[in-house]
Amino acid sequence: MITKWQLVLPVCCTILFLFWITGSTGIYITNLNEACYNCLCYVSTKCDLNHECTGGYCGPFNISRIYWVDAGMVVFPADEPERNNAWKDCARDYNCAKSIIEGYLTKFGRDCNGDGITNCFDYMMVNGNGGYGCTANLNRSVNGRRWLQRYNECRL
Repeated sequence: MITKWQLVLPVCCTILFLFWITGSTGIYITNLNEACYNCLCYVSTKCDLNHECTGGYCGPFNISRIYWVDAGMVVFPADEPERNNAWKDCARDYNCAKSIIEGYLTKFGRDCNGDGITNCFDYMMVNGNGGYGCTANLNRSVNGRRWLQRYNECRL
């Protein structure tokens, strides 16, 4: 007969191990590394760390409130998502904004260009076209062409 502890202990150890190897968030997204974050930031605002909010988009990654909601309403650890400007405060901080990006890409990240690999280019397409329309060609708009140009500059 199997005791409760013989079942619970291995499950707890497995969860703890997964938490340890994936970092504090417990999430691992293939090819989303610091170099990719830097490129996504550069594509958005040339990584202007002092970028406030313009036209409903905030911070160095130019995050909108809708994007933030789709990302899981990430805020600073001691903050509450219900606080009026909690999303803006997080979006304007590079590290907190990275957590927003991670949440969004966890939900929407996929192979957008059909090359069989999900990588930073795909994440840039997700951010440029939105989570549901990432396969659309970025060359179709002035903003999309600017994103492509900046992405290519960042990769050099």
